[in-house]
Amino acid sequence: MICLASPEGWGQDIGGDWNGILKVQGFQLRLVFHIQKNESGYGATMDSPDQGAKGIPVTSVSYGNAVLKLSVASIGVTYEGVLGDDGNITGTFTQMGQSFPLNLSRQPAEKENPARPQEPERPYPYREEEVSFENREDGITLAGTLTMPQDDGVFPAVVLISGSGAQNRDEELLGHKPFLVIADYLTRNGIAVLRFDDRGTAASTGNFKTATSYDFSKDAEAGVKYLQTRNGIDKKQIGLIGHSEGAIVAPMIAARNSDIAFIVLLAGPGLRSDRILLLQQDLIAEASGVGEADRKQAGSINEGAFDLVLRSTDTEQLKTDLTAYLEQAVKRIPADAAKEAYTGDFIKATVESLTNPWMRYLLGYDPAPVLEKVKCPVLALNGEKDLQVPAKENPEAIRAALARGGNKRVTTKVFPGLNHLFQECNTGLPAEYATIEQTVSPAVLNEMLMWIRKQTAYPDGTK
Repeated sequence: MICLASPEGWGQDIGGDWNGILKVQGFQLRLVFHIQKNESGYGATMDSPDQGAKGIPVTSVSYGNAVLKLSVASIGVTYEGVLGDDGNITGTFTQMGQSFPLNLSRQPAEKENPARPQEPERPYPYREEEVSFENREDGITLAGTLTMPQDDGVFPAVVLISGSGAQNRDEELLGHKPFLVIADYLTRNGIAVLRFDDRGTAASTGNFKTATSYDFSKDAEAGVKYLQTRNGIDKKQIGLIGHSEGAIVAPMIAARNSDIAFIVLLAGPGLRSDRILLLQQDLIAEASGVGEADRKQAGSINEGAFDLVLRSTDTEQLKTDLTAYLEQAVKRIPADAAKEAYTGDFIKATVESLTNPWMRYLLGYDPAPVLEKVKCPVLALNGEKDLQVPAKENPEAIRAALARGGNKRVTTKVFPGLNHLFQECNTGLPAEYATIEQTVSPAVLNEMLMWIRKQTAYPDGTK
């Protein structure tokens, strides 16, 4: 039985910041609700600092008789808690039918951030230079960092291409800096590395929100052209390393530019993107404990929405069609606690996400025809526990597409126990990424280094 606060506390203003730590499968995630009083009652946003998410709109806020109720439609979350005499809230966080205790207080949640032992500390045993280069076609200036071995000489080089979302040059996410770690490792071992901020991000100009994967390919290709102007770089040994969406971008460049010496695909897609997203959603839901019937229903709804996007030629009409489709689909969801999150705001947010330029381009993108045109050596690495780009289907699809194009210089490898970020993990769930100290498995770093040395004939990093 829940004991309600005393009547004196019932009229307390609930506005302000409320902090808590959500414990899921042994992991801890900080959550912050920012509640503001307005003319109609209350409004709020939610932050998930450990997942790099800020300002998530809270769909509805109600407070009365010391009971606080929140719903976050875009991620299917509801929360209900009771304000106690001590000024704290004791409650329950529910998502996708699963419930977890979540207590909130006015004080910032004290959670020790895990160490990042692989991040290098200055001074580095190599040269580091802040650089910029132009994507002249789009009128964009990309800012980045070029690291080169300390010794004089001519060196092979790589351009790093980040995954989805606005990433800085370190591909910084969830407290990790994968590209910093990769660049440090390769440069210490004789390979020059260029990494750069995505367009419209950090110090780079341009508009990220209107860009597609193809636009990003022009940015990365501009990086290749920049390296070709630099002393100390072997112009015939410049390659690309792309992670996730970056592994879609890298083959685009290699297929049209014969100057690319090799490409490394980290968690690279081999299937059409709509199929990957359906697999991703199902695998993450299953690993989160969602039942088969609920997963099938969600998959059916998503597949129908994706089909509308793929068949559409008019964005405004697509928005109308998607809204009508989702309103009907929501009516078929069984009445339960989770259904409270599927409001009009949820539908609006879903429609907006499915009709932006990036998503429309990505959903219909099939990497196979482009891979068939890639003639340079290819290394495709995947993690066995990757729930975002599943290793069961994608490496074989990549190999098959390259083979159809006659490319036999292909190496694929699936690493046991690694997730989408190539961390040693337990579940593979994205919620786990921030809690793991390791940023990139040393086995993956070594695999890339040894393979690049073999392709470039620089056995010790020097010619």
